[in-house]
Amino acid sequence: MTESVASTQETHGPDPRRWKILGLVGIAQLMLILDVTVVAIALPHMGAELGLGRETLTWVVSGYTLTFGGLLLLGGRAVDLFGARRLALLGLLLFATASLVAGLATSGPMLLGGRVAQGLAAAILSPAALSLVVTLFEGDERNKALGIWSALGGTGAALGVLLGGLLTAGPGWPWVFFINIPVGVVVLLTLRVQLPPQPRPAVRGRLDIPGAVLVTAATGTLTYGLIRAGDQGWATLTTAAFLVVAAVLYVAFVARQRLAASPLMDVKLLIRRPVAAGTLLILVATALMIMVFFLGTFYLQDYREYGALTTGLLFLPVALSTMAGASAAGRIIGRTGPRTLGVLGLLLAAAGMVVPALWGGTTAMVIGVAVAAAGTGVVFVVASATALGQIEPHEAGLASGIVSTFHEFGASLGAAVVSSMAAASIAGTDAAGFSRGFTTGAVVATAAALLAFFITPKPSSQ
Repeated sequence: MTESVASTQETHGPDPRRWKILGLVGIAQLMLILDVTVVAIALPHMGAELGLGRETLTWVVSGYTLTFGGLLLLGGRAVDLFGARRLALLGLLLFATASLVAGLATSGPMLLGGRVAQGLAAAILSPAALSLVVTLFEGDERNKALGIWSALGGTGAALGVLLGGLLTAGPGWPWVFFINIPVGVVVLLTLRVQLPPQPRPAVRGRLDIPGAVLVTAATGTLTYGLIRAGDQGWATLTTAAFLVVAAVLYVAFVARQRLAASPLMDVKLLIRRPVAAGTLLILVATALMIMVFFLGTFYLQDYREYGALTTGLLFLPVALSTMAGASAAGRIIGRTGPRTLGVLGLLLAAAGMVVPALWGGTTAMVIGVAVAAAGTGVVFVVASATALGQIEPHEAGLASGIVSTFHEFGASLGAAVVSSMAAASIAGTDAAGFSRGFTTGAVVATAAALLAFFITPKPSSQ
């Protein structure tokens, strides 16, 4: 993977363009992250204009993140087979095209089709971009670069809500998609000049399409079951059937990986303690982040009746606290170690979500989610530094795909769970659902903190 970049580093030292390239692929990744939460603020307006119900609106978020996450392992494997440069440029082109389709949507199916196409493009682009970061930097510089990359996850998501409010209140909700087109084209043309040409990587093999289908179907079934639970109930045969089918499909995926000549995932890599801990943290942090934004946008716009612009501005403290948490974590993780910092970040997130769960009102919600966002900002940095800090260059594509996969699965599952827990409130019939949603987030964060304490390795054991 990225053989020419790696060999250049070995012979001539670090590539002098590495920080400029980091900035460019960082913008590309920021665009992918923004596309989750920038859309969240526009959901009520999409629903009103296109006549979409709660389930369909949930799939506007989950359809993107599910396709993104479900195909990321395939994207990571493709990076190792065909090279990060080729895949990054292809992903940017496809993402800009899919954004045009979504922005022009005149019906639910067309909108969902554009979102699925965006997810496919993101699954190609994201592991290629992160793979470039891992291979261009070494040692302390790699940790610093990964810290910057990790901060994009939390800050980008928070800023997406503010941008979504500005665009929705201004030119209208289609512009949450149209904005990607000029940005994507500029980054594509600039990266094409900055990235050196690559020969075909030495890694050989085939893409495991059946494996990609199995893991995507498994998570899609699980997500659909969780969304349906909001209407059908959690203790029903229908919900149980979806969960059982999802479990069977996951087992089939693991069996496929053990038997395939060119598996999609090296299961041994996933069970390494640092990688396992990092994927858990990224899964939970993303789920919590999406819970906050999904609940917040419906609470402020539908229940409190604020406009899209006001809602976006009310989320500005969330963006700032996320950046503060990520920045602080990047500075002190070397001294505290990942375990202590990860646990503290999760507990801070839990404490923040307790506030709107116990007290109503806009002030309590904004303060609570800002505190929670600071905690998730910390966890994003810890997650990437833990999972990718000691990855070898030839594993960069796959490892990047694994981490990004769990990031998107966390978004899909977070949206599905909180949509079901707060279904009545989102439908406008019962305000208590918002409290249940925030309580669920606090419980998830607390349980994850306990688990992270036991599985996150100390620096000496990594």
